[in-house]
Amino acid sequence: MRRRIVTLTVLAAVVATVLFGLPLAVAALWYFRENTGSELERAADGTALEVSDALAAGRVPRQPVQDSATVGIYDPQGRLVSGTGPETADAVVRQVSGADVDVASGPVDGEDVLAVPVMDGARLAGVVRAAMPHTVLLRRVGLTWLGMIGFGVAAVAASWLIARRIAARLSSPLEELSSAATRLGDGDFTARSPRAGIAEIDRVGAALDVTAERIGETLDRERAFSAEASHQLRTPLAGLRLQLEAALETPGLDPYEAIRAGIDSADRLERTIDDLLALSRERRAPRAELDLGAVLAELRDAGAPLLSGRGLRVEVQDPPTVRASAAAVRQVLAVLLDNATTHGCGPVTVVARDAGGALAIDVADDGPDLGDTDAFALARTAPPGHGIGLRLARSLAEAEGGRLRLSSPHPPTFTLLLPASDDPAEPATPAEPTEPARQAEPSPAVAE
Repeated sequence: MRRRIVTLTVLAAVVATVLFGLPLAVAALWYFRENTGSELERAADGTALEVSDALAAGRVPRQPVQDSATVGIYDPQGRLVSGTGPETADAVVRQVSGADVDVASGPVDGEDVLAVPVMDGARLAGVVRAAMPHTVLLRRVGLTWLGMIGFGVAAVAASWLIARRIAARLSSPLEELSSAATRLGDGDFTARSPRAGIAEIDRVGAALDVTAERIGETLDRERAFSAEASHQLRTPLAGLRLQLEAALETPGLDPYEAIRAGIDSADRLERTIDDLLALSRERRAPRAELDLGAVLAELRDAGAPLLSGRGLRVEVQDPPTVRASAAAVRQVLAVLLDNATTHGCGPVTVVARDAGGALAIDVADDGPDLGDTDAFALARTAPPGHGIGLRLARSLAEAEGGRLRLSSPHPPTFTLLLPASDDPAEPATPAEPTEPARQAEPSPAVAE
């Protein structure tokens, strides 16, 4: 790019110099030709005034002053009597001698010649001839043209130097922008283009930075979704596996009943996938009224095979009406049930109750005492792959305008709080979901 800018700038300078210099060169030639005629005329007239008295008296005039023009004095018969010139009158001198002509001029033998008569009253006393070689004119024009060429070369050289600086000024930010784009293409989404102070280039750089940020955020969401999806799919897969293993270990069990139970588990697995895909989007439709009974019934069906006889008790104590995403609530409860199954012991109790203007859903088990520790704060130091469940559950609860907290360390009880809807006919304003990966993580001793 630099070479192209320099080449175009120098070419423009050369064209401009030629277009300006050619008319100027022609004007200089015309000027020196006119100046030559004027100089010959001044030399001839000046000499004629000096020698007029001597020629009228019949004396030989003294040698005329010679300058760039040579001056010769001729008598009426055309013989050279003083000065420099041919011994006999040439064609220009004869024009003045033989006719009533005030001045005659023309080229003769490589010279520009001008002749004027010297009169004594009505009688021709002599002729003054002034001549200048063509080489003088050519030397003057050549020196002028050489100077013009020198100035033109200097102008082109200055244009070349300026073009180099401009090219460096323009190409440097573009090269940095290209480097940032290359890093972005290689997967470095932290690459940012520096600002060059050139509005057009800065706009391109800003657009590239926004693109890099959006791609990075999209990939972060995709990674978080992959981790969360793998964690959430483990629970229904485990239930399906337990049902199939129980069918194999019980020869007298009705196979159709096992198949129907497997299909139900597969349906729950498909619903979990649909929920995760819906919750991975940044915006959702306005929330509808939550069918709490259906959600709890599905939780009971999914949890029974996982608890392996430990027992699952679901109680409903006059809960208020809420507007929330059924998919989000299902996933939060699925996380809490999986947490109780993996890290707890004894029966699991799920209680839906009125918490004074909010719906509270408690999930408790007989697991170890958590003491005064903050389970969510401890998750920040969990190793990779741990703490995903509670982190996802809390982010989903906050996205619905609610909260998820550890309400009792012994027995371990997690409570999901959702704000009640004052007017069931009026949909609540949907909250923007937060990214689960940015929430505080739970303790690895509480959830995976």
